[in-house]
Amino acid sequence: MNSTSADARGFDLERRRAQETRALVVGPYLTERAIRSREGTPGPVNERDPQSRLDEASGLAMAIDLDVLGTVAVALTQIRPATFLGKGKVEELSARIKDEDIELVMMDCALSPVQQRNLEKAFGCKVIDRTGLILEIFGRRARTREGTLQVELAHLAYQKSRLVRSWTHLERQRGGFGFLGGPGETQIETDRRLIQERIIRIERELEGVKKTRGLHRSSRQDVPFPVVALVGYTNAGKSTLFNRLTHAEVLAKDMLFATLDPTLRSLRLPHGAKAMLSDTVGFISDLPTMLVSAFRATLEEVLEADVILHIRDISHSDTEAQSSDVEAILRDLGIEPQDERIIEVWNKADLLDPAERERFENSAARRPQGHRPMVVSAITGDGLDSLLTRIELLLAHHSVQLHLKLAPEDGQGLHWIYENAEVLERRTTEDGAVHLALRVALEKLDRLKRRFPGAR
Repeated sequence: MNSTSADARGFDLERRRAQETRALVVGPYLTERAIRSREGTPGPVNERDPQSRLDEASGLAMAIDLDVLGTVAVALTQIRPATFLGKGKVEELSARIKDEDIELVMMDCALSPVQQRNLEKAFGCKVIDRTGLILEIFGRRARTREGTLQVELAHLAYQKSRLVRSWTHLERQRGGFGFLGGPGETQIETDRRLIQERIIRIERELEGVKKTRGLHRSSRQDVPFPVVALVGYTNAGKSTLFNRLTHAEVLAKDMLFATLDPTLRSLRLPHGAKAMLSDTVGFISDLPTMLVSAFRATLEEVLEADVILHIRDISHSDTEAQSSDVEAILRDLGIEPQDERIIEVWNKADLLDPAERERFENSAARRPQGHRPMVVSAITGDGLDSLLTRIELLLAHHSVQLHLKLAPEDGQGLHWIYENAEVLERRTTEDGAVHLALRVALEKLDRLKRRFPGAR
């Protein structure tokens, strides 16, 4: 039995197990007054609507096929050290969990190991927090060797301070439903030494993977094609846009974290030049710090990209908050939102009514020219020609425009030009000479001038 079919069977088993797991999603959110009193901030502290946060948490649970029976929003005035929730709310939820035979509670927050343990005792069922669930989703979605290693590394760092019911997800060397495996009531203390040894082995293996990626990146730079990277909140439509621009067939679903592993495809620009388009993992609010760190290598395409497209779902009620979350993670990666490489792409315009669309277009038009968002629809293709032109113009800032005359018999030289430069204009005179207007990347300028000394 090959590993691919074994993995497929494993995922089918996990999916069936999840579909049979009755889950309740609890959103315990501090009130703004409580947050202000904790942090001493006078103004608004959370742009995100509690119901939108709860819907997102439910979407996360359903992204790995859990049977979500209901959601509960809990307004907190303070966080209890022992159980996160107040005693009365714990008792109220315990009664509902018992009445509805709930098997798993997903808490949309970060729980300490003690809080998680105490809630499991009070509820009589398994409890996972937002970090644990995101790790499980990553474990289900990752496919490349690097992706699975990064997930396992993050999962080990998370489990290091916690009680673990089952090691099956580690034995398979991927994430995927560690919280559903093992006996529900037996909890063993994690063997820190074994975990640490495994972490060291994974980090060593990841270094090898990174070196391989570095070699691939170097070979691309030798061509070189500029890199255009897509970033954005999960489910903003990055993969749909990627498919539309490159005619590829990357998984594009109305699902949180549909794409995890980075994908590169060739992109043809309006004047015929090529670029590499990179689709990346979607960002999300409260992304576990360990995942930001673990996936830094996966996001290296973004760090080194010539153009960064920040894809936003402007049909979403929390589009501004989602944008802030993406910008915060970009800052963690060392990229400021004002970076001249960034083009903000306001996607899903097809879902807006005419009045809303006009409002967004007017808002975009009021921005400074260099930071003006592009209003598009990846589904209909509306606005994509203008987006490609904008990408081409931004890439032109890193290139030089030249004029060149080629002899009629220099077919090889003409081929080299088309492979290594962007031909803006071509005309042939009566004597058969070819006159070209070119745009060439700065790093290729010396090579071109050595080959064609007459270029000016």
